[in-house]
Amino acid sequence: MNGSRSGERDGRVHGRAAPLIMEGPVTSLLVRIRLVLASASPARQKMLAAAGILAEVMVSGVDESTVESPNPETLSLTLARMKAHAVVGRMRGEAHTLVLGCDSVLALDGEILGKPTDADDAAARWQRMRGRSGVLHTGHCLINVETGKAAEGVAGTAVEFAEVTDEEIAAYVATGEPLRVAGAFTIDGLGGPFVERIEGDHGNVIGLSLPLLRHLLQELGIGITDLWNATPHNATAH
Repeated sequence: MNGSRSGERDGRVHGRAAPLIMEGPVTSLLVRIRLVLASASPARQKMLAAAGILAEVMVSGVDESTVESPNPETLSLTLARMKAHAVVGRMRGEAHTLVLGCDSVLALDGEILGKPTDADDAAARWQRMRGRSGVLHTGHCLINVETGKAAEGVAGTAVEFAEVTDEEIAAYVATGEPLRVAGAFTIDGLGGPFVERIEGDHGNVIGLSLPLLRHLLQELGIGITDLWNATPHNATAH
């Protein structure tokens, strides 16, 4: 399943942000745009840094357990929206500042799987997931703090899990990694060998779709290159 933008059905607000160019007497000066990530996820922050964007982190403090929905796209977007608005609410209309909220859930056989409650839950999930496929949905909510304009979308990526053994499941759960992430797996960590293939955006499985972020920025009148404030650590000197 390819990542997709969710359109009017998810209540996306369309609009243009205030101009981010300050006109000087002789030349135009590009104002640096500040991106605040409403998430404690180091994977999301690392992925942004690799794409040239050094994002600040401000944890939302949202209680995810209070939100329920039978639809994974609706749930992931609702949680992403709550995270973003919670952080924006602590700011005071700061200029040239964007807040990005993201949330991921795994849909397997019609059931929505967030983070496991404990080690036994994580092990039970992997026993169900092995050899099967699910869809990882990540909701994105991007807000211009100064104007209040927002752009939203959901990306979905199909994930095929390996036929892992009971011993591999026990060893993986014992590391604690599956307890900290939606769906009880990672693709960029110890869980990587247990994912046979994906269909869609690889980054979305990590927790943030860069192509979708680019589209959301465009809806706010901003180019993703305007956020480049770091040298990607995977760049090669020539």
